[in-house]
Amino acid sequence: MKRINAIPLVLLSLVFTGCNHVEEPYTKKTYPVKGKITVDGKAPGSPIQINCVNKGEVDTEHPTLSRGSSDNDGVFELSTYTTGDGLPPGEYALTFVWKKFDLVNRGYSGPDKLKKRYDSPQKSKIEFSVKEGDEVDLGVIELTTK
Repeated sequence: MKRINAIPLVLLSLVFTGCNHVEEPYTKKTYPVKGKITVDGKAPGSPIQINCVNKGEVDTEHPTLSRGSSDNDGVFELSTYTTGDGLPPGEYALTFVWKKFDLVNRGYSGPDKLKKRYDSPQKSKIEFSVKEGDEVDLGVIELTTK
């Protein structure tokens, strides 16, 4: 029977476990933000893209990008790191763009069906705060094409 020298294996395992000091990426605590979009009083029937604009002080060392899209019924949950995880505490405005989803290119293209009424933070009337520990329900956000 062949004998295996266990010392190199033990040393190797100590080296690998000792090297497990890899820092996790810097992440902020997020809180759920949800709502529903209607367009001209009805469900949109296709996804609407939503971007979150931080209206407060921007963390330039560890910036975040928060966004989401509605489902065909207009229901949405906003995300920062993972789907539906929410947003870090702060003051936000939402922008909305409603384009056709191109299956071939796997992206949105064509004209904005909302006619660029809601595509910039300066035009946004949807503003809200995320406070530590609170879930935010924005209720029904009524958009129009007219």
